[in-house]
Amino acid sequence: MTRAGHGPERTDRLVLPGVLTADQAARTVAGIAAAQREDGAIPWFRGHHLDPWDHVEAAMALDTAGEHARAAAAYRWLAEHQNPDGSWYAAYADGDAADPTDRGRETNFVAYVAVGVWHHYLSTGDDAFLDRMWPTVFAAVEFVLRLQQPGGQIGWKREEDGTDVTDALLTGSSSIHQALRCALAIAEHREEPQPGWELATGLLAHAIREHPERFLDKGRYSMDWYYPVLGGALTGPAAKERIEEGWDRFVVPGLGVRCVLPNPWVTGGESCELALALWVMGESDRAVEILQWIQHLRAENGLYWTGYVFEDDAIWPEELTAWTAGSLLLAVAALGGDEATTAVFGGERLPVGLEPDCC
Repeated sequence: MTRAGHGPERTDRLVLPGVLTADQAARTVAGIAAAQREDGAIPWFRGHHLDPWDHVEAAMALDTAGEHARAAAAYRWLAEHQNPDGSWYAAYADGDAADPTDRGRETNFVAYVAVGVWHHYLSTGDDAFLDRMWPTVFAAVEFVLRLQQPGGQIGWKREEDGTDVTDALLTGSSSIHQALRCALAIAEHREEPQPGWELATGLLAHAIREHPERFLDKGRYSMDWYYPVLGGALTGPAAKERIEEGWDRFVVPGLGVRCVLPNPWVTGGESCELALALWVMGESDRAVEILQWIQHLRAENGLYWTGYVFEDDAIWPEELTAWTAGSLLLAVAALGGDEATTAVFGGERLPVGLEPDCC
């Protein structure tokens, strides 16, 4: 794998006052790169596990800094280690494909490859990459849609023994909604229309918008609050109403966003994702403020602590994760107008699903 540099000249696009200087961004990118294995796998940190969703998030962050060879290696890892049914396992010890530690197959983990692949293509214009990854994306989407329920929601996992879990998670299904739109964009670019995917995406969007009862009740978690907006299913006034309704419950001014109520714990990943959702809504000022607040989680090596327990004034857990840093870089890239990132998360150029005629 090509070893590119991480100097400030490669990260000037990631400068955001009060959040990152070019030098700080370079250190953050270098921290993510240091976690990556020679075979392209990106675990949470060396010695911890890899999950496919966070692996993709980190790869996307590398692309925002021009580290395209490293990002391509991450996607090659996925292509080389995809299961015959189109999935990946939920966790691999230190990113070792031969050592899965959780053989469940989570649908939102599997679907996210489409977001990353489309983002990499938009970052590089590499049609050969898109051709190579299309079978991987196609198989992943087909796996995910086999777990779609009649109401449109997506069952959240397949167990190790092959049993499908039909219960659906709002956060996971919202992430899948974004992934399906990216997969449709890839199919459209290749002139290989997938009408079945369009129907599935429309059914899923309808379930997210109109039928909360079809999802497990995880309303204590901030992700269930903002992910319908971040994933593109809720837009306009409905998105604004949802964010305002939960603001005082989940946002801790000056510190960030709670992960789960009522715990006095703010987390970097959720804070960065909320910032990205705010940017999607056109509220860049509030997004920047959130990112400025969480700089108390930044470590000297440029990575970010997962979270902070404010009642105890304690960093917890004591881990510096590649995906937390990745989520921050993606939010900064969107705010800075990075074309690939704004296209993937802004959604203006993403196809929409076909809405059902009935419930």
